[in-house]
Amino acid sequence: MERLGISSACYYPLTTEESFMKACKAEIKCIELFFNSPSELSDEFISNIKTMQNEFGVSIPSVHPFMSFAESFFLFSSYERRFFDILDLYKRFFEIMNELKSDIFIIHGSKIPGSISDEKYFERFAKLIEIGKSFNIQVCQENVVDYRSQSVDYIEMMKNYIGSDFGMVLDIKQARRATQNPDDFINRLGNYIKHVHISDYNESSTCIPPMEGHFDFIQFFNSMKNIGYTGKYIIELYNHSYTNEEQIYESYKKINKLLIDY
Repeated sequence: MERLGISSACYYPLTTEESFMKACKAEIKCIELFFNSPSELSDEFISNIKTMQNEFGVSIPSVHPFMSFAESFFLFSSYERRFFDILDLYKRFFEIMNELKSDIFIIHGSKIPGSISDEKYFERFAKLIEIGKSFNIQVCQENVVDYRSQSVDYIEMMKNYIGSDFGMVLDIKQARRATQNPDDFINRLGNYIKHVHISDYNESSTCIPPMEGHFDFIQFFNSMKNIGYTGKYIIELYNHSYTNEEQIYESYKKINKLLIDY
């Protein structure tokens, strides 16, 4: 079973289908699908993705919706009706994920400071989790800089409020951008971490291809092994994080070799 993959977001602003095909042709067998536009939820578009998925024998373990920039407005605003009205759009994503045999749905959440209380935020997130479960989907909170979820303290509060249904996506670059130590998430969230985005860093950037910078992946994978993590590691980069695509694939090969022991 493939434990390492890449995100189609690495190629943005290439179209979603072109990005997916590019990763398929690079013989990446595990691809996180980052949707970028409403038309990409059409039956025709999904059929095209499924055709590529089957042709290249690719798994799509996780899905990132295009609404992340607007989740403060759609899901976590003081206008409660909007939350309930938008749920059908999320259900459409869950239907698509069932077709693609995906398990993890990634939420950024509310930007700081937000317009609702923490308790109300947690209640609405719990409702999303409940709906996701009805589709056999795990709805997960990602740690994201400048969002409520940027700190380990906040995500731990979410976990304590929501309980055993809670899950998070740990993103290394977002932790560093928010001056948070990834080890703190591991130590305090443990097996509530369901999915991981990996990248590297150096003196001039918080996001470069893995194994090109200073991040200690051996120590990181050891820590994840110690908490019993068995999920996926997804290389997720910005298109300005590298100068040529071969860097992505070289990182993929190097990390794959490391993961043999983990």
